[in-house]
Amino acid sequence: MKIVAPAGSIERFYAAIKAEADEIYMGLKGFGARRNAVNLTLEEYKEALDYAHERGVKVFLTLNTIMMDVEIEALSINLKELYKHGLDAVIVQDFGLAKFIKENYPQLELHGSTQMTVANHIEANYLKSIGFQRVVLPRELSFEEIKEIRKNTEIELEIFVSGALCISYSGNCYMSSFIGGRSGNRGMCAQPCRKKYISTKEETGYILSPKDQLYGYDEIQKLKEIGIDSIKLEGRMKEPNYVFQTVNYYKDLINGKNVEERSSQIFNRGYSTGYFYKERPEIMNKEFASHLGKNLGELKENHLKLKEKVILGDGVTFLSKDYEKLGGMYINKIDTRFERGNKDANAGQTLVLRDLPEGTKYVYKNYSKEISDLIEQRLKTTDKKHLIEFKFIGKIGEKAKIKVSTLNNRLELITAELESIDYIVAAKNKGTSKEVIEEKILEIGDTTFKGILKNIEIEDNIFLPISVLKQMKRDVVKELLEKLILSYRRDSEEEIKKILKKDNIEKNAILSAIVSNITQKELLESLGIEKIYFKGYDVAREGVLDRIDLNNKLATNLYQALDNKNKKITLSWNLNISNRYAFEHFSELKNVETIIISPEISYRRLEEIGETNLKKAILAYGRPRAMYTELSLGDKIIENEQGDKFTIIQNDLGNSEIYLEKPLNILEDKKYLESIGISELVLEFTTETPEEIRDVLKNKGEYRSYNYEKGVF
Repeated sequence: MKIVAPAGSIERFYAAIKAEADEIYMGLKGFGARRNAVNLTLEEYKEALDYAHERGVKVFLTLNTIMMDVEIEALSINLKELYKHGLDAVIVQDFGLAKFIKENYPQLELHGSTQMTVANHIEANYLKSIGFQRVVLPRELSFEEIKEIRKNTEIELEIFVSGALCISYSGNCYMSSFIGGRSGNRGMCAQPCRKKYISTKEETGYILSPKDQLYGYDEIQKLKEIGIDSIKLEGRMKEPNYVFQTVNYYKDLINGKNVEERSSQIFNRGYSTGYFYKERPEIMNKEFASHLGKNLGELKENHLKLKEKVILGDGVTFLSKDYEKLGGMYINKIDTRFERGNKDANAGQTLVLRDLPEGTKYVYKNYSKEISDLIEQRLKTTDKKHLIEFKFIGKIGEKAKIKVSTLNNRLELITAELESIDYIVAAKNKGTSKEVIEEKILEIGDTTFKGILKNIEIEDNIFLPISVLKQMKRDVVKELLEKLILSYRRDSEEEIKKILKKDNIEKNAILSAIVSNITQKELLESLGIEKIYFKGYDVAREGVLDRIDLNNKLATNLYQALDNKNKKITLSWNLNISNRYAFEHFSELKNVETIIISPEISYRRLEEIGETNLKKAILAYGRPRAMYTELSLGDKIIENEQGDKFTIIQNDLGNSEIYLEKPLNILEDKKYLESIGISELVLEFTTETPEEIRDVLKNKGEYRSYNYEKGVF
């Protein structure tokens, strides 16, 4: 089971490799689902590829966002360079981008991002059938569901085991986009889930903020037993020390060592095992949403009874009763009730604190000097090595022969061999022993390799100068390294295959509707709306496939599209389709007739899609769905500190859907939309009353375009 580690910067990249990660995922500047990370320039990325490949580590480029046509085609310049240089795989969300990559870079592995929300074996098998090598499953699946998927698919499965949890299913969160134009599906999430809210149920605090995920020994052994291919660590925005420690921890667990985790000493906003077990632990942390550290103990006045050891140099933060930060410090003096000037204090002892900020209720340790010093030392002294095999032949009257070989990440055999210049002669005195030859050949500590001597054939009493042997070894290892790096290079067609834009053909658009209940359907039919869909579920989890309506002509998840019983279906807007490449891809599904384009596309980008084989529809009215979450949050209204209100509705699966208060309404743009090829204007109704529905059809609502006019970042 491989470890896939995050690298949001070159420093994190080095930390992950030094901790012996098997695979690294990282972004290129301007692309990917963590565009706020530092990420790497093209030249830095090439250097990182060589550095990783020298050590037997794979590198995956994160392109896990929805993309516009112009971006896909512009990306090809850099992608071609990385493809030729030896990039191992690309992680994608967008089916259109996947199609583009498959046609232009056929040797490049495709990995389905968790943003694709592939949550069952039917969807996983579909990805394999269209050329995907691996899929990252949603964090919301239980172990039993993961196990069932593993039984029924041969595609590689990757599971998130640590790091931040989004409250919404990845790929199905639009809150940041609809509020401020910063799209999570475009790598620019402003993290509104980490803000404070108040609710009509008299709750206040970080109502939408989950703890981080952290699987332990038991969970890792279960995943190993069922044959999971790789485990993924989240943390492209976290510090290099966190990356190093977390990779190290999971390396030990995979190797069967039940060690104590220390990641929570470096970053901590609370941890849980997430959705792994049917009986879930408490996932949410309503008290605070950022890294505060670990609670050091019970504070009475200025006396703190410790729950954890502290030493000089540890960092602490002082918090109010509402977990607001009041200040912080590095400990430079440790006084207990009975001693002064200590270097440390253990759990159970009572610290005497001087100059506490007024209002301090809690003291948290947010920096561990002991762990940080240990990691800094290991970062300086450790490195991942690539295994190579030596063979040596030494016979009197012949030239010495040394051969070295290894496998690259594609399991291709790479070899180098050479002969000595001079012939081996018989020793006049003591000959060169087998043990000495083995010792000198394996002295390669100053390289990126570690060696084993697979075979050594020597005659008795040969004489081979040690200096000659060492030079042969250096030369052959150098040659192997050069060949290893060159083995990753690829050729690429000069001409990029593109889908050319066709001029839009003006349409006479119909009005259609998505309804939440029979009453709405009957009312709309009486008002002359003929094409009516029922609202579905955004996600088809393995455990609820029998609850997904395959007779619904609206597919709101991939499973519903693949196994739908209708001859003509419409793909819903939450499938995040925003380019002509994706239209072309889905036109290969025989029953797809219409696609409701993503509400994160601007009118300008919509025009650029051009005429397509499938009909284009657009969400023209509806209370925007900001999130779709697995959790049962209950029906209520919540409000953020800026005054934005959201309605939480619990559906029949127990999932929660969060809607903005103010509806999208672009019905007055009907003529313009028809002119750019829109065939269908979709009205989506959730909690609207009959009177509100009538007003919408009479076009009495307030015009509100959200992302259509300004686009998203």
